[in-house]
Amino acid sequence: MNSVIFYVLGTLITCLRMPPPALLLRSARTLMKDIFALKLYTRVARLGSFSAAARECGLSQSQASRIIAELEAGLGARLLSRTTRAVVPTEAGSEFLARMEPILVALDDAEHSVREGGELRGSLRMSMPTSVAIREVIPRLATFTARHPHLQIHLLLEDRRQDLVRDAVDVAIRLGTLADSSATAKLIATIPRLILAAPSYLERAGIPATPDDLAAHRIVGGPAASVPSAWKFERNGETVVAEVSPHFMTNENEGAVAAAVAGFGITSTTGWACRRELEEGSLVALLTDWKTVDVPVHAYFPLGRATRAAGRAVIEHLIADLRVTAETFDSLS
Repeated sequence: MNSVIFYVLGTLITCLRMPPPALLLRSARTLMKDIFALKLYTRVARLGSFSAAARECGLSQSQASRIIAELEAGLGARLLSRTTRAVVPTEAGSEFLARMEPILVALDDAEHSVREGGELRGSLRMSMPTSVAIREVIPRLATFTARHPHLQIHLLLEDRRQDLVRDAVDVAIRLGTLADSSATAKLIATIPRLILAAPSYLERAGIPATPDDLAAHRIVGGPAASVPSAWKFERNGETVVAEVSPHFMTNENEGAVAAAVAGFGITSTTGWACRRELEEGSLVALLTDWKTVDVPVHAYFPLGRATRAAGRAVIEHLIADLRVTAETFDSLS
């Protein structure tokens, strides 16, 4: 099976034995075609679907099937098991996938290393919570995309955790404690957690003076408010975990913030998710004399050291640009 690793190099070896004119014509076309077939295979294997992979690559399902069949024929091995319900890699296909993905990344990096000016090309797939993308990341990507106009960036926005390998994510931004994972992680920032409510709600229900008072208030729940540390407070060596039960729930942090602004109740979220509302005065920070648990923000690289150059570059850009400090939020509270 080790020989399949060198499939992508087979075309180049063949080309080197050809006369120079034929080499010039065949090498670029055939080698790029073979590399495309390998990239298509990785997407079919990860997504478990010919149709989904075909849509991503701008192909019809029949075209994708034909390309994969030609790849299997060239390798002399069956890579995928096809049923009416699913497409899954065979044992040989799984080994081929694990060995080929880092090679494809290395090819991308090699191309980048010889390009003048270090301009990035190709595609970059990023995953992150919706509110993080809308409020912090997308506004900061304009200068990055201007420097790399030929780089296509695909943002997968969702507050729940995703299968980063299956979705071919190059880099994911995640808030909270690190989950057990084989992926490489890099700390981007640490942001404060805030307890918030709208002035209109506080006029009706009153202002909680202690964490224990929260039990008597209406609570807005969301992804940021549902983690164990969301309602944990410390002061003068005392630790209090408020016992709360949400009266309004949403699966999006943006929805929880919107509900709090509308006066539904009190919510717990990150400083990134509510900075605009604090500046505008539509939300007010509560219990500011108590310390809450800060929220770490990490970049995950599913392929570890084999991460594409574009994935590493965009995170370095964000780290340089994301200079949000605790003092910023202290001044707003």
